[in-house]
Amino acid sequence: MKKPLEGLRIISMGQYGAGPFATLQLADLGAEVIKIEQKSTNGDVSRQVIPYAENGDSLFFQSFNRNKKSITLDIKNEKGRQIFNNLVEKSDAVFNNFRGDVPEKLGITYDQLKHINPQIVTCSLSGFGTTGSMKKEPAYDYLLQAKLGHMSLTGEPDGVPSKFGLSIIDFSTGMMAALGLMVGIFKARSTGVGSDIDVSLYDTAASVLNYLGAWHLNKGFEPERTSYSAHPTLVPSQLFPTKDGNVIVMCNKEKFFPILCECLGAPELAEDDRYKDFKQRFDNKGTLIPKLISLFEEKESDYWLEKLKGKVPIAPVNTVKEALEDPFIKERDMIVEYQHPTFGLLKMLGTPIKVKNYKPEYQAGPAMGEHNDEVLGELLNLDSDIIEALRKESVI
Repeated sequence: MKKPLEGLRIISMGQYGAGPFATLQLADLGAEVIKIEQKSTNGDVSRQVIPYAENGDSLFFQSFNRNKKSITLDIKNEKGRQIFNNLVEKSDAVFNNFRGDVPEKLGITYDQLKHINPQIVTCSLSGFGTTGSMKKEPAYDYLLQAKLGHMSLTGEPDGVPSKFGLSIIDFSTGMMAALGLMVGIFKARSTGVGSDIDVSLYDTAASVLNYLGAWHLNKGFEPERTSYSAHPTLVPSQLFPTKDGNVIVMCNKEKFFPILCECLGAPELAEDDRYKDFKQRFDNKGTLIPKLISLFEEKESDYWLEKLKGKVPIAPVNTVKEALEDPFIKERDMIVEYQHPTFGLLKMLGTPIKVKNYKPEYQAGPAMGEHNDEVLGELLNLDSDIIEALRKESVI
């Protein structure tokens, strides 16, 4: 069966996390992603990321770079640049996640490449974008969590602000970049004209403030950290300690609260005028929440999970180990396997995008320069002696 994105070719100058995560989504669905690495710097720095790194590869690198090809190419070298230009001519897009001012310096913007391929799409994922006063500034996930207010929302009210446990801005921006890249390619195929796509960590971190941002911009709402990871306005929608752990319960619709009270053996709470609707429960949460906590603490988590299942939204607060051992994650084909020359049989998290009647195939992320001969020889039709000469001159 033809892969959903088969026939799509992307030159990727992505490195580390956010950029490779963007092209990973496309590679898993069949796009040909040709990763350009610099031999002089030992390739993508993520190859060296500990704790599980050896032989010029790492589990970190594998998690972002499966199903891709790798070539080594110095595009600052005249011969290397010509090879790059030849690739641009035969590709749909050029992707990078450099600092915002670097693409223009390297000559990889649309205006600098359109004479080679008028339909080429250039996508830049950077910290602060390719325009504005901060485009030269470096940026990292945790810095953006701090700068855009995310950390001010995370943690207990009497504790210090906390970062999210994962690089959530990197991942979110990677998804946005994958979407932006596809928008650019769709436009190019519709009009015959390519474009620059500009996606940044900063803009993405701002965009996901979403409804909190709307509340503040229009009504001056000042969000505050809440105890027990509670929703800022919906009550009860939060973590509840149990006899042996914790659960999350969300009464995000009015119908759930009386059902919850019945299951807790306290139907009178739903009949109390102080708790009759969202507004009353919010205004009187100081008396309601302690009562609910005391009821949840009477039984184990498994008891409440079984009691409330299918009646009120509830979930266990799992560890990563428990989450990955949940049978449902395998039902959804989210744990995939492939062979790797150093690490043996690898287990990774698969693509979250399900295309009906298509089952993705997974191959190990490439060794640095593994596809030099294939890309230069088969795609660009260079003779083997020319490729060998380029190798000796450190062009590749």
